[in-house]
Formats: sequence, structure tokens, C-alpha cells
Amino acid sequence: MAKVTKELEQLWNAWLKTSDELVATLHQQTAALTMRQVERIEMLQPTLDGMMDQMQAIDDKAAACAKGLAEELGCEPSLRSLVQVLEKAEAQHIQALANKVIVAGRNVQRVIDKNKALIENELAYVNGSMTVIVNESQKAEGPYAPRRSQANVLMNQAA
Repeated sequence: MAKVTKELEQLWNAWLKTSDELVATLHQQTAALTMRQVERIEMLQPTLDGMMDQMQAIDDKAAACAKGLAEELGCEPSLRSLVQVLEKAEAQHIQALANKVIVAGRNVQRVIDKNKALIENELAYVNGSMTVIVNESQKAEGPYAPRRSQANVLMNQAA
């Protein structure tokens, strides 16, 4: 029994370590977004994608491990059920680790949401700027109006 919980503990610790690295990289992305460093954002994206994939793979393994542990112990495949059938010390340890995972997951999501809002604001700014440019370029008068051809004037003078 302890062997299976050890595996779950190792998986969750790996997930926590990866989430710490992900949060640090997400903060780098936040800085790059704030300073409008497109090259840096593009450089960070593959790393972010890889970490997210790695966390998903670890999460899938942990879920399978928890399900196997629940089957082994003859309980429902939920954390609450597992904690109820484990020995008190082991249950407290697993519960504490699960709480750390939940908090880390919330922190990751918070930074992702913040970066998403920054990206959406930047896209809205670019869209607004492009709209202004297009509107100004389509006006008949003004500094961005299309240049009129002098050819018609010269033809009229020649006629």
C-alpha cells in the first residue's frame, strides 16, 4: 500500500517542480508581453508548450495511479475516499500534498489568465490602431489621403 502512495507522492512532487518552473517561465512571458518583446515571446512559447504537455502527462499518470490505489484499497476513486481508508499519518501526508498541488494549479492558472488578458489587450490595441490607419487612409482629404494624379491636370492644359 505504501508503495503505491509513494508513487503518487513522487508524481505529485514532479508536477509541483514542473509547475514552479512553468510559473517562472510564465512570469518571463508576462515581462516580455509588458515590454512588447515579440522575439522573446516567440522564444518562450515552445518552452511553455513543452512544460504544459509535461504537466499534463504527469497529471494523467497521477490520476491513473490514484485510480489504481483506490481499486487496490476497494474505495471510490476520489481523494476523499482514499484519505478515509489510508492510515492517519499517510492520509495526512497525501492530503497535504494534494492541497499543495491544488494551490500550485491555481497559481499557474492565475498567471496564465493574466498573460491571456495582456495578449487580448495588445491585440485590441493593434486592432484599434489598424482601424484608425485604414480609416485615415480612406479619407479624401488629410495627410494620409491617396495622392491625386497630376496627369489629368496636364492633359486638360494640353487640350
